[in-house]
Amino acid sequence: MTSVVAFATEGVRGFLHRPDSRPDDGAAGLVLTHGAGGNCTAPLLVEAATAFSAAGLCVLRCDLPFRQRRPSGPPSPAGAAADRAGLRAAAAALRAIAGGGVILGGQSYGGRQATLLAADEPQLVAALLLFSYPLHPPGKPERLRTEHFPRLAIPAVFVHGTADPFGSVAELRAAVAMIPAPTQVLPVERAGHDLRRGRFDLAAVVAAMQQLRAI
Repeated sequence: MTSVVAFATEGVRGFLHRPDSRPDDGAAGLVLTHGAGGNCTAPLLVEAATAFSAAGLCVLRCDLPFRQRRPSGPPSPAGAAADRAGLRAAAAALRAIAGGGVILGGQSYGGRQATLLAADEPQLVAALLLFSYPLHPPGKPERLRTEHFPRLAIPAVFVHGTADPFGSVAELRAAVAMIPAPTQVLPVERAGHDLRRGRFDLAAVVAAMQQLRAI
């Protein structure tokens, strides 16, 4: 069983999933955040938080600072650094609660900001979990968002739809090969960028993180 409560501290707003049966300290934690058009109540994040908390992790799904400022609308490039600062604050808040290593995860835009933060601050978190990484804008494969991949020094799991217009699974595998740390790509058949049409078992995502010794 898991308890879910609203969570708010300076710069961090969201929901905390705390397993009822877990060690008092030293438990791993997972921060999950959303894409450019969503918030922390996105069904995928709720389902992922439920699956990981069932595996014994404390999970904090949180709104990025741009979403805290306004309920709808996309992020601004000028605010990306503030969004990464929000992720840093969320990781610190969860580490104080869970006591163990923290995984940083996100969907689309949130995942990209997580990778950028981890590339700049490799000691901040233990691993990355990326749902629908936005490899490039749709129809513009030459505009890759991977220049920081060679600096990622922690394990990462990528969950990606086979019909994602932001990058094919083949393109993603080629990009992920630049990451020097252990990685795994989990394709979701027939799923687009939102992963809604695909069917996949989140238990397999938990298992992939365990295989990479991230949890």
